[in-house]
Amino acid sequence: MISSDLRKRLLPVALAACGLLAGQAGAAVYVQCPGDTNGDGIPETPTPGVVCKHLAAGDGFSTMADGKVLYGFGFSDITGELPADAISKGLLAANFAAPTIELKEGEQFYLTLTNVGMVVRPDLFDPHTVHFHGFPNQAPVFDGMPEGSFGINMGSSVTYFYNITEPGTYIYHCHMEATEHMQMGMLGQIYVRPAQDGTTKTYNGKTYNKFVYNDGDGSTGYDRAYPIQLGSMDHNFHDASETVQPLPFAEMKDTYAMLNGRGYPDTVNPSSLPTPTVDGASVNNDNESQKISALITASAGEKILLRLSNLNVTNYYTVTTLGLPMRVVGGGAHIARGPGGKDLYFDTSSVTLGGGETMDVIVDTAGVAPGTYFLYTTNLNFLSNNDQDFGGMMTEIRVQ
Repeated sequence: MISSDLRKRLLPVALAACGLLAGQAGAAVYVQCPGDTNGDGIPETPTPGVVCKHLAAGDGFSTMADGKVLYGFGFSDITGELPADAISKGLLAANFAAPTIELKEGEQFYLTLTNVGMVVRPDLFDPHTVHFHGFPNQAPVFDGMPEGSFGINMGSSVTYFYNITEPGTYIYHCHMEATEHMQMGMLGQIYVRPAQDGTTKTYNGKTYNKFVYNDGDGSTGYDRAYPIQLGSMDHNFHDASETVQPLPFAEMKDTYAMLNGRGYPDTVNPSSLPTPTVDGASVNNDNESQKISALITASAGEKILLRLSNLNVTNYYTVTTLGLPMRVVGGGAHIARGPGGKDLYFDTSSVTLGGGETMDVIVDTAGVAPGTYFLYTTNLNFLSNNDQDFGGMMTEIRVQ
């Protein structure tokens, strides 16, 4: 691993590679957001129904549950930063998992992506994109696919526009050199709440005002929601990418399986994990990279919505909630209903997701004894943090 001292010396090299030293930063970053006059992505005059966000794409480090520090690529949220500061704030700030984005049906979404470059690998001039996976009727220019769109070069910004029309659970990722960039950590969740949210509907004697879909009858009502991103990493691939080009893709063998970018027991830490360190020194420019907890809590009798997604490039994963009933009400951002409107919801003890799949699962705690339950993968070889047993893709569901 590159020493922290060398990494600090590489910061100005990366900035110079982007042409962003000595007052040039403002010329490189351009944010489009209605009502925003200073370019920070926050409108001084908000427009109802318009949402803006500014992400940076770059590199950084994350800490596995056994203490190993892994190099990776990723996105970070720099909404609120002025253009002159955006590049420096996005350096060595990659998040794993990427920031979760929450939207509502009917909103217009402006998403600016700035490629801040690679501090650890300034020799890599990789472009990046955002691919809103599963989004319907997307304009090709905003799709992020290199074949029909374009990549964003180092030091440049592009604003994507989406007219949010369909509720459900989605994912987003970089689609440039997709296998490499996704393995390296450029993965996140987007979910869209339905227009029905905020109304009240009674289903089976209980009244709800939050719903997974526009069900019309309250059957997808829930009390608490948790986006849970399934993923895993090949530490050999990440270690090699810190100094050389990546290993052959066919040789990927993931060794760290995680939920929301953490292995157990880090999954149940309700706070951001500390900034990664090597020999007592921060290797992430003091930035926290693993901010999303996977701990699930509820009061007895509540319904928990699990927005599950698998963003892995190598494995299918099966997950279960031992001792708690699961009902699948949708998948791929579509409610589980037939053409004639018949409910196709189903009860199950486990669900299996392949790479790029999402699933909406409601866990009902009615009649369940208070206590600690587990959400975990039945792929038992992934209940470990590399060689360390009793970890990996597992978290706790605490019913109080």
